[in-house]
Amino acid sequence: MSVSIHASPRPAAVAGVPVPIGEVFAVAQEYIEANRLDAAERMLGHILGSLPHHPDSLHARGLIAFRRGRIVEAVAAMEQGIAAGGTHAVHWRNLAEAYRMLGRLDDAQAAARRAVTLDPADPLGPFNLAMVLYDRLELPACVAAARHCLELRPNLPQGHMKMAQALLLSGELARGWEHYEWRYQIPGAAPMMPATDRKQWDGSELHGERLLLIADQGYGDVLMFGRYIPWVRSRAATITLACSKEVEPTLLRMFPGMETTNQWDRVPPYACFCPLSGLPRLHGTTLDNIPDSMSYQADPGLAATWKLRLDRDIPPGLRRVGIAWAGRPTHNNDHNRSVPLAAFAPIGAVAGIALVSLQKGPAAAQARQWQGGAKLIDLDAEIGSFEDTAAIIDGLDLLVCVDTSLGHLAGVMRKPAWIMLPFAPDWRWLIGRSDTPWYPTLRLFRAPGPKRMDAAIAAVAAALAGAA
Repeated sequence: MSVSIHASPRPAAVAGVPVPIGEVFAVAQEYIEANRLDAAERMLGHILGSLPHHPDSLHARGLIAFRRGRIVEAVAAMEQGIAAGGTHAVHWRNLAEAYRMLGRLDDAQAAARRAVTLDPADPLGPFNLAMVLYDRLELPACVAAARHCLELRPNLPQGHMKMAQALLLSGELARGWEHYEWRYQIPGAAPMMPATDRKQWDGSELHGERLLLIADQGYGDVLMFGRYIPWVRSRAATITLACSKEVEPTLLRMFPGMETTNQWDRVPPYACFCPLSGLPRLHGTTLDNIPDSMSYQADPGLAATWKLRLDRDIPPGLRRVGIAWAGRPTHNNDHNRSVPLAAFAPIGAVAGIALVSLQKGPAAAQARQWQGGAKLIDLDAEIGSFEDTAAIIDGLDLLVCVDTSLGHLAGVMRKPAWIMLPFAPDWRWLIGRSDTPWYPTLRLFRAPGPKRMDAAIAAVAAALAGAA
Protein backbone atom coordinates (compact mmCIF):
# COMPACT_ATOMS: atom_id res chain seq x y z
CA MET A 1 0.00 0.00 0.00
CA SER A 2 1.05 3.64 -0.18
CA VAL A 3 -0.22 5.98 2.49
CA SER A 4 1.85 9.11 3.02
CA ILE A 5 1.71 12.58 4.45
CA HIS A 6 1.80 15.82 2.51
CA ALA A 7 4.14 18.67 3.31
CA SER A 8 1.81 21.60 2.74
CA PRO A 9 3.02 25.19 2.40
CA ARG A 10 3.38 26.89 5.74
CA PRO A 11 0.51 29.32 6.32
CA ALA A 12 1.11 32.61 8.02
CA ALA A 13 0.69 33.05 11.75
CA VAL A 14 -2.90 33.22 12.95
CA ALA A 15 -4.14 35.51 15.71
CA GLY A 16 -4.28 33.62 18.97
CA VAL A 17 -1.78 31.01 17.85
CA PRO A 18 1.70 31.77 19.23
CA VAL A 19 3.57 29.69 16.62
CA PRO A 20 2.91 29.73 12.85
CA ILE A 21 0.64 26.83 11.91
CA GLY A 22 3.08 25.63 9.29
CA GLU A 23 5.84 25.14 11.85
CA VAL A 24 3.59 23.23 14.24
CA PHE A 25 2.33 21.06 11.39
CA ALA A 26 5.90 20.40 10.23
CA VAL A 27 6.72 19.08 13.71
CA ALA A 28 3.62 16.87 13.60
CA GLN A 29 4.76 15.52 10.24
CA GLU A 30 8.18 14.68 11.65
CA TYR A 31 6.56 12.86 14.55
CA ILE A 32 4.37 10.85 12.18
CA GLU A 33 7.37 9.89 10.06
CA ALA A 34 9.15 8.76 13.23
CA ASN A 35 6.02 6.83 14.28
CA ARG A 36 5.69 8.98 17.39
CA LEU A 37 1.95 9.03 16.95
CA ASP A 38 0.94 10.27 20.41
CA ALA A 39 3.25 13.27 20.07
CA ALA A 40 1.98 13.95 16.55
CA GLU A 41 -1.59 13.83 17.76
CA ARG A 42 -0.82 16.40 20.45
CA MET A 43 0.64 18.77 17.84
CA LEU A 44 -2.40 18.35 15.63
CA GLY A 45 -4.63 18.98 18.62
CA HIS A 46 -2.97 22.37 19.13
CA ILE A 47 -3.65 23.29 15.51
CA LEU A 48 -7.22 22.01 15.39
CA GLY A 49 -8.00 23.70 18.70
CA SER A 50 -7.49 27.03 16.97
CA LEU A 51 -8.32 26.03 13.39
CA PRO A 52 -10.82 23.15 13.61
CA HIS A 53 -11.16 23.01 9.82
CA HIS A 54 -7.44 22.95 8.92
CA PRO A 55 -7.45 20.46 5.99
CA ASP A 56 -3.92 19.08 6.34
CA SER A 57 -4.27 18.55 10.09
CA LEU A 58 -7.58 16.74 9.69
CA HIS A 59 -6.00 14.54 7.05
CA ALA A 60 -2.96 13.85 9.22
CA ARG A 61 -5.24 12.89 12.10
CA GLY A 62 -6.84 10.38 9.72
CA LEU A 63 -3.42 9.05 8.78
CA ILE A 64 -2.62 8.46 12.46
CA ALA A 65 -5.90 6.58 12.90
CA PHE A 66 -5.07 4.52 9.80
CA ARG A 67 -1.68 3.53 11.20
CA ARG A 68 -3.36 2.48 14.42
CA GLY A 69 -5.77 0.24 12.53
CA ARG A 70 -8.82 2.43 13.16
CA ILE A 71 -9.84 2.57 9.52
CA VAL A 72 -13.41 3.85 9.95
CA GLU A 73 -12.09 6.73 12.04
CA ALA A 74 -9.36 7.36 9.44
CA VAL A 75 -11.89 7.62 6.62
CA ALA A 76 -14.04 10.08 8.60
CA ALA A 77 -11.07 12.37 9.34
CA MET A 78 -9.75 12.24 5.78
CA GLU A 79 -13.20 13.03 4.39
CA GLN A 80 -13.44 15.97 6.79
CA GLY A 81 -10.09 17.25 5.55
CA ILE A 82 -11.24 17.13 1.93
CA ALA A 83 -14.56 18.76 2.79
CA ALA A 84 -12.63 21.53 4.56
CA GLY A 85 -10.72 22.31 1.37
CA GLY A 86 -8.03 19.67 1.10
CA THR A 87 -7.15 19.62 -2.58
CA HIS A 88 -3.82 17.78 -2.65
CA ALA A 89 -3.62 14.56 -4.65
CA VAL A 90 -2.16 12.76 -1.61
CA HIS A 91 -5.38 13.46 0.32
CA TRP A 92 -7.36 11.53 -2.28
CA ARG A 93 -4.69 8.87 -2.67
CA ASN A 94 -4.61 8.10 1.04
CA LEU A 95 -8.40 8.16 1.25
CA ALA A 96 -8.50 5.62 -1.59
CA GLU A 97 -6.34 3.24 0.45
CA ALA A 98 -8.51 3.67 3.54
CA TYR A 99 -11.63 2.99 1.47
CA ARG A 100 -9.93 -0.10 0.02
CA MET A 101 -9.21 -1.47 3.47
CA LEU A 102 -12.92 -1.18 4.28
CA GLY A 103 -13.92 -2.92 1.07
CA ARG A 104 -15.54 0.24 -0.30
CA LEU A 105 -14.02 -0.41 -3.68
CA ASP A 106 -16.24 1.88 -5.77
CA ASP A 107 -15.34 4.80 -3.51
CA ALA A 108 -11.70 3.70 -3.49
CA GLN A 109 -11.52 3.63 -7.26
CA ALA A 110 -13.12 7.08 -7.59
CA ALA A 111 -10.72 8.54 -5.01
CA ALA A 112 -7.67 6.93 -6.63
CA ARG A 113 -8.64 8.23 -10.06
CA ARG A 114 -9.16 11.70 -8.58
CA ALA A 115 -5.61 11.56 -7.16
CA VAL A 116 -4.19 10.60 -10.58
CA THR A 117 -6.03 13.51 -12.19
CA LEU A 118 -4.82 16.02 -9.59
CA ASP A 119 -1.16 15.00 -9.88
CA PRO A 120 -0.44 13.11 -13.13
CA ALA A 121 3.30 13.08 -12.34
CA ASP A 122 2.93 11.22 -9.02
CA PRO A 123 3.72 7.49 -9.54
CA LEU A 124 1.97 6.57 -6.30
CA GLY A 125 -1.35 7.69 -7.75
CA PRO A 126 -1.54 4.93 -10.38
CA PHE A 127 0.04 2.53 -7.88
CA ASN A 128 -2.81 3.05 -5.42
CA LEU A 129 -5.25 2.72 -8.30
CA ALA A 130 -3.61 -0.62 -9.18
CA MET A 131 -4.12 -1.75 -5.58
CA VAL A 132 -7.83 -1.02 -5.84
CA LEU A 133 -8.18 -2.65 -9.25
CA TYR A 134 -6.51 -5.82 -7.98
CA ASP A 135 -9.06 -6.03 -5.17
CA ARG A 136 -11.80 -5.59 -7.78
CA LEU A 137 -10.24 -8.43 -9.82
CA GLU A 138 -10.00 -6.08 -12.79
CA LEU A 139 -6.63 -7.55 -13.64
CA PRO A 140 -5.97 -6.09 -17.12
CA ALA A 141 -6.75 -2.64 -15.74
CA CYS A 142 -4.57 -3.36 -12.71
CA VAL A 143 -1.65 -4.27 -14.98
CA ALA A 144 -2.21 -1.09 -16.99
CA ALA A 145 -2.21 1.07 -13.83
CA ALA A 146 0.95 -0.65 -12.54
CA ARG A 147 2.59 -0.11 -15.92
CA HIS A 148 1.65 3.58 -15.77
CA CYS A 149 3.19 3.77 -12.30
CA LEU A 150 6.45 2.22 -13.56
CA GLU A 151 6.57 4.52 -16.56
CA LEU A 152 6.62 7.41 -14.10
CA ARG A 153 9.16 5.75 -11.79
CA PRO A 154 10.75 2.60 -13.26
CA ASN A 155 12.52 1.64 -10.04
CA LEU A 156 9.50 1.78 -7.71
CA PRO A 157 9.57 -1.62 -5.96
CA GLN A 158 5.93 -1.67 -4.88
CA GLY A 159 4.87 -0.92 -8.46
CA HIS A 160 6.80 -3.96 -9.67
CA MET A 161 5.33 -6.10 -6.90
CA LYS A 162 1.75 -5.15 -7.74
CA MET A 163 2.49 -5.87 -11.40
CA ALA A 164 3.87 -9.26 -10.32
CA GLN A 165 0.81 -10.13 -8.27
CA ALA A 166 -1.60 -9.22 -11.07
CA LEU A 167 0.37 -11.14 -13.71
CA LEU A 168 0.83 -14.22 -11.51
CA LEU A 169 -2.83 -14.26 -10.49
CA SER A 170 -3.70 -14.07 -14.20
CA GLY A 171 -1.53 -17.13 -14.87
CA GLU A 172 1.18 -15.17 -16.70
CA LEU A 173 3.88 -16.71 -14.55
CA ALA A 174 6.94 -16.08 -16.72
CA ARG A 175 6.37 -12.32 -16.81
CA GLY A 176 5.23 -12.26 -13.20
CA TRP A 177 8.36 -13.86 -11.75
CA GLU A 178 10.54 -11.08 -13.19
CA HIS A 179 8.62 -8.36 -11.39
CA TYR A 180 8.38 -10.56 -8.27
CA GLU A 181 12.15 -10.14 -7.82
CA TRP A 182 11.56 -6.61 -6.51
CA ARG A 183 9.75 -7.78 -3.36
CA TYR A 184 12.68 -7.29 -0.96
CA GLN A 185 13.31 -3.74 -2.14
CA ILE A 186 9.91 -2.49 -0.96
CA PRO A 187 10.42 0.12 1.80
CA GLY A 188 9.96 -1.48 5.19
CA ALA A 189 10.25 -5.05 3.91
CA ALA A 190 12.14 -7.30 6.31
CA PRO A 191 15.48 -8.34 4.78
CA MET A 192 15.73 -11.96 3.77
CA MET A 193 19.22 -12.30 5.31
CA PRO A 194 22.07 -10.31 6.86
CA ALA A 195 24.04 -8.09 4.50
CA THR A 196 26.45 -10.03 2.28
CA ASP A 197 28.87 -9.38 -0.57
CA ARG A 198 27.93 -12.71 -2.17
CA LYS A 199 25.82 -12.70 -5.32
CA GLN A 200 22.37 -14.14 -5.75
CA TRP A 201 22.42 -17.43 -7.62
CA ASP A 202 21.55 -17.26 -11.31
CA GLY A 203 20.58 -20.92 -11.67
CA SER A 204 23.79 -22.05 -13.34
CA GLU A 205 25.53 -25.24 -12.25
CA LEU A 206 27.81 -24.95 -9.25
CA HIS A 207 30.85 -27.19 -9.27
CA GLY A 208 31.93 -27.91 -5.72
CA GLU A 209 30.75 -24.52 -4.40
CA ARG A 210 28.20 -24.13 -1.66
CA LEU A 211 24.77 -22.64 -2.34
CA LEU A 212 22.89 -21.05 0.54
CA LEU A 213 19.14 -21.49 0.18
CA ILE A 214 16.96 -19.27 2.34
CA ALA A 215 13.53 -20.44 3.49
CA ASP A 216 12.09 -16.96 3.23
CA GLN A 217 8.60 -15.55 3.71
CA GLY A 218 5.87 -17.45 5.58
CA TYR A 219 5.58 -21.14 6.43
CA GLY A 220 3.19 -21.69 3.55
CA ASP A 221 5.67 -20.22 1.09
CA VAL A 222 8.45 -22.41 2.45
CA LEU A 223 6.35 -25.55 1.97
CA MET A 224 5.15 -24.48 -1.47
CA PHE A 225 8.57 -23.51 -2.83
CA GLY A 226 10.32 -26.45 -1.19
CA ARG A 227 9.29 -28.51 -4.24
CA TYR A 228 12.16 -26.86 -6.14
CA ILE A 229 14.88 -28.26 -3.88
CA PRO A 230 15.31 -31.49 -5.92
CA TRP A 231 15.80 -29.34 -9.03
CA VAL A 232 18.38 -27.25 -7.17
CA ARG A 233 20.17 -30.40 -6.06
CA SER A 234 20.62 -31.37 -9.69
CA ARG A 235 22.59 -28.15 -10.22
CA ALA A 236 24.35 -27.66 -6.90
CA ALA A 237 25.75 -30.61 -4.99
CA THR A 238 26.53 -28.69 -1.80
CA ILE A 239 23.59 -26.88 -0.26
CA THR A 240 22.84 -25.35 3.13
CA LEU A 241 19.24 -24.39 3.86
CA ALA A 242 18.73 -21.52 6.31
CA CYS A 243 15.29 -21.66 7.94
CA SER A 244 13.43 -20.93 11.14
CA LYS A 245 13.67 -23.46 13.93
CA GLU A 246 9.86 -23.90 13.80
CA VAL A 247 9.83 -25.25 10.25
CA GLU A 248 13.24 -26.98 10.36
CA PRO A 249 11.98 -30.42 11.55
CA THR A 250 9.36 -30.46 8.79
CA LEU A 251 11.95 -29.63 6.13
CA LEU A 252 14.27 -32.33 7.44
CA ARG A 253 11.48 -34.88 7.17
CA MET A 254 10.82 -33.74 3.61
CA PHE A 255 14.51 -33.73 2.67
CA PRO A 256 16.43 -36.28 4.77
CA GLY A 257 20.12 -35.49 4.92
CA MET A 258 19.69 -31.84 3.96
CA GLU A 259 22.14 -29.58 5.78
CA THR A 260 20.13 -26.93 7.62
CA THR A 261 20.77 -24.13 10.05
CA ASN A 262 18.45 -21.87 12.01
CA GLN A 263 21.14 -19.40 13.13
CA TRP A 264 22.85 -16.96 10.79
CA ASP A 265 26.11 -17.05 12.72
CA ARG A 266 26.35 -20.78 11.98
CA VAL A 267 26.01 -20.51 8.22
CA PRO A 268 29.14 -22.05 6.62
CA PRO A 269 31.02 -20.15 3.88
CA TYR A 270 29.06 -20.10 0.64
CA ALA A 271 29.57 -18.94 -2.94
CA CYS A 272 26.09 -17.55 -3.62
CA PHE A 273 22.60 -17.51 -2.17
CA CYS A 274 19.00 -17.77 -3.29
CA PRO A 275 15.64 -17.47 -1.51
CA LEU A 276 13.24 -20.36 -2.04
CA SER A 277 10.75 -17.85 -3.43
CA GLY A 278 13.21 -16.98 -6.18
CA LEU A 279 13.46 -20.55 -7.50
CA PRO A 280 10.32 -20.56 -9.72
CA ARG A 281 11.88 -17.83 -11.88
CA LEU A 282 15.18 -19.66 -12.23
CA HIS A 283 13.33 -22.89 -12.99
CA GLY A 284 11.28 -21.14 -15.67
CA THR A 285 7.99 -22.20 -14.10
CA THR A 286 4.79 -21.83 -16.12
CA LEU A 287 1.38 -23.34 -15.53
CA ASP A 288 2.46 -26.29 -17.67
CA ASN A 289 5.60 -27.31 -15.81
CA ILE A 290 4.98 -26.75 -12.08
CA PRO A 291 6.98 -29.43 -10.25
CA ASP A 292 5.09 -31.89 -8.08
CA SER A 293 4.99 -30.97 -4.42
CA MET A 294 7.15 -33.04 -2.14
CA SER A 295 5.28 -35.79 -0.34
CA TYR A 296 5.56 -35.24 3.39
CA GLN A 297 4.67 -37.90 5.93
CA ALA A 298 3.87 -37.06 9.53
CA ASP A 299 5.97 -38.66 12.23
CA PRO A 300 4.30 -42.09 12.78
CA GLY A 301 4.73 -41.98 16.54
CA LEU A 302 3.22 -38.52 16.84
CA ALA A 303 0.41 -39.44 14.48
CA ALA A 304 -0.47 -42.47 16.63
CA THR A 305 -0.39 -40.37 19.81
CA TRP A 306 -2.68 -37.72 18.36
CA LYS A 307 -5.07 -40.33 17.00
CA LEU A 308 -5.50 -41.68 20.51
CA ARG A 309 -6.04 -38.14 21.78
CA LEU A 310 -8.84 -37.53 19.25
CA ASP A 311 -10.34 -40.98 19.81
CA ARG A 312 -10.77 -40.03 23.45
CA ASP A 313 -12.98 -37.00 22.75
CA ILE A 314 -14.67 -37.72 19.41
CA PRO A 315 -17.43 -40.35 19.32
CA PRO A 316 -17.07 -43.05 16.66
CA GLY A 317 -18.84 -42.39 13.39
CA LEU A 318 -18.33 -38.63 13.31
CA ARG A 319 -16.26 -37.16 10.51
CA ARG A 320 -13.23 -35.37 11.86
CA VAL A 321 -12.95 -31.93 10.28
CA GLY A 322 -10.01 -29.75 11.20
CA ILE A 323 -10.58 -26.00 11.06
CA ALA A 324 -8.57 -22.77 11.10
CA TRP A 325 -10.27 -19.42 10.61
CA ALA A 326 -7.48 -16.86 10.85
CA GLY A 327 -4.02 -16.34 9.44
CA ARG A 328 -1.08 -14.33 10.70
CA PRO A 329 -2.41 -10.89 11.74
CA THR A 330 0.59 -9.09 10.22
CA HIS A 331 -0.08 -10.48 6.73
CA ASN A 332 -0.89 -7.62 4.34
CA ASN A 333 -4.16 -9.24 3.23
CA ASP A 334 -5.25 -10.64 6.57
CA HIS A 335 -8.19 -8.23 6.81
CA ASN A 336 -9.69 -10.00 3.78
CA ARG A 337 -8.76 -13.65 4.36
CA SER A 338 -9.38 -14.12 8.10
CA VAL A 339 -12.80 -14.37 9.75
CA PRO A 340 -14.02 -14.79 13.34
CA LEU A 341 -14.74 -18.35 14.44
CA ALA A 342 -18.41 -17.42 14.84
CA ALA A 343 -18.59 -17.11 11.05
CA PHE A 344 -18.03 -20.89 10.87
CA ALA A 345 -21.49 -21.47 12.42
CA PRO A 346 -22.96 -22.86 9.13
CA ILE A 347 -20.19 -25.45 9.07
CA GLY A 348 -20.83 -26.33 12.70
CA ALA A 349 -24.49 -26.88 11.86
CA VAL A 350 -23.70 -29.78 9.50
CA ALA A 351 -24.75 -33.10 11.01
CA GLY A 352 -22.34 -35.94 11.60
CA ILE A 353 -19.12 -34.01 12.08
CA ALA A 354 -16.79 -33.04 14.91
CA LEU A 355 -14.59 -29.98 14.56
CA VAL A 356 -10.93 -30.00 15.55
CA SER A 357 -9.40 -26.55 16.03
CA LEU A 358 -5.87 -26.26 14.65
CA GLN A 359 -5.91 -22.50 15.12
CA LYS A 360 -2.86 -20.89 16.69
CA GLY A 361 -2.12 -17.29 17.56
CA PRO A 362 -4.41 -14.67 19.11
CA ALA A 363 -7.52 -15.93 17.29
CA ALA A 364 -7.24 -19.33 18.96
CA ALA A 365 -8.86 -17.94 22.12
CA GLN A 366 -12.17 -17.70 20.24
CA ALA A 367 -12.52 -21.49 20.46
CA ARG A 368 -13.43 -21.11 24.11
CA GLN A 369 -16.55 -19.15 23.14
CA TRP A 370 -17.72 -21.60 20.44
CA GLN A 371 -21.50 -22.02 20.47
CA GLY A 372 -21.99 -23.92 17.23
CA GLY A 373 -23.85 -27.19 16.90
CA ALA A 374 -20.88 -29.48 16.23
CA LYS A 375 -18.55 -30.50 19.02
CA LEU A 376 -15.31 -28.50 18.90
CA ILE A 377 -12.03 -29.93 20.17
CA ASP A 378 -9.70 -27.05 21.07
CA LEU A 379 -6.06 -28.17 20.76
CA ASP A 380 -4.35 -24.78 20.98
CA ALA A 381 -2.67 -25.44 24.34
CA GLU A 382 -1.53 -28.91 23.26
CA ILE A 383 -0.02 -28.14 19.85
CA GLY A 384 3.65 -27.45 20.42
CA SER A 385 5.07 -27.57 16.92
CA PHE A 386 4.40 -27.78 13.21
CA GLU A 387 5.11 -31.50 13.56
CA ASP A 388 2.21 -31.81 15.99
CA THR A 389 -0.06 -30.05 13.51
CA ALA A 390 0.98 -32.42 10.73
CA ALA A 391 0.34 -35.43 12.95
CA ILE A 392 -3.16 -34.16 13.76
CA ILE A 393 -3.95 -33.55 10.07
CA ASP A 394 -2.84 -37.11 9.39
CA GLY A 395 -5.76 -38.36 11.49
CA LEU A 396 -8.46 -36.07 10.08
CA ASP A 397 -11.00 -36.75 7.38
CA LEU A 398 -10.77 -33.21 6.06
CA LEU A 399 -9.20 -29.84 6.75
CA VAL A 400 -11.27 -26.68 6.22
CA CYS A 401 -9.45 -23.38 6.56
CA VAL A 402 -8.90 -19.89 5.26
CA ASP A 403 -5.73 -19.19 3.30
CA THR A 404 -3.03 -20.09 5.83
CA SER A 405 0.04 -22.32 5.96
CA LEU A 406 -2.17 -25.21 7.10
CA GLY A 407 -3.55 -25.55 3.58
CA HIS A 408 -0.02 -25.87 2.24
CA LEU A 409 0.82 -28.43 4.91
CA ALA A 410 -2.18 -30.56 3.97
CA GLY A 411 -1.16 -30.13 0.34
CA VAL A 412 2.37 -31.48 0.79
CA MET A 413 0.91 -34.31 2.88
CA ARG A 414 -1.49 -35.16 0.01
CA LYS A 415 -4.40 -34.83 2.42
CA PRO A 416 -7.82 -33.42 1.44
CA ALA A 417 -8.29 -29.79 2.36
CA TRP A 418 -10.85 -27.15 1.43
CA ILE A 419 -9.54 -23.60 1.40
CA MET A 420 -11.82 -20.57 1.51
CA LEU A 421 -10.43 -17.64 -0.44
CA PRO A 422 -11.33 -13.95 -0.45
CA PHE A 423 -12.66 -12.41 -3.65
CA ALA A 424 -9.19 -11.12 -4.60
CA PRO A 425 -7.00 -14.00 -3.44
CA ASP A 426 -3.28 -14.38 -3.12
CA TRP A 427 -1.68 -14.74 -6.56
CA ARG A 428 -0.85 -18.44 -6.22
CA TRP A 429 -4.50 -19.51 -6.29
CA LEU A 430 -5.13 -18.04 -9.75
CA ILE A 431 -8.72 -17.16 -10.73
CA GLY A 432 -11.83 -18.95 -11.91
CA ARG A 433 -10.97 -22.46 -10.75
CA SER A 434 -11.76 -24.70 -7.79
CA ASP A 435 -8.54 -26.69 -8.07
CA THR A 436 -4.90 -25.63 -7.99
CA PRO A 437 -1.91 -26.86 -10.00
CA TRP A 438 0.24 -26.52 -6.89
CA TYR A 439 -1.54 -29.23 -4.84
CA PRO A 440 -3.78 -31.97 -6.27
CA THR A 441 -5.69 -32.67 -3.03
CA LEU A 442 -6.88 -29.12 -2.37
CA ARG A 443 -10.29 -27.71 -3.28
CA LEU A 444 -10.86 -23.97 -3.43
CA PHE A 445 -14.02 -22.13 -2.35
CA ARG A 446 -14.03 -18.52 -3.51
CA ALA A 447 -15.90 -15.54 -2.07
CA PRO A 448 -18.14 -14.17 -4.85
CA GLY A 449 -17.42 -10.54 -3.97
CA PRO A 450 -15.42 -8.31 -1.61
CA LYS A 451 -16.11 -8.98 2.06
CA ARG A 452 -18.21 -12.04 1.12
CA MET A 453 -16.38 -14.80 2.94
CA ASP A 454 -19.79 -15.71 4.37
CA ALA A 455 -20.77 -17.05 0.95
CA ALA A 456 -17.60 -19.16 0.71
CA ILE A 457 -18.33 -20.58 4.17
CA ALA A 458 -21.92 -21.36 3.16
CA ALA A 459 -20.63 -23.19 0.07
CA VAL A 460 -18.31 -25.26 2.26
CA ALA A 461 -21.19 -26.13 4.60
CA ALA A 462 -23.37 -27.19 1.67
CA ALA A 463 -20.57 -29.35 0.25
CA LEU A 464 -20.00 -30.95 3.66
CA ALA A 465 -23.70 -31.70 4.03
CA GLY A 466 -23.83 -33.13 0.51
CA ALA A 467 -20.90 -35.42 1.25
CA ALA A 468 -22.59 -36.91 4.32
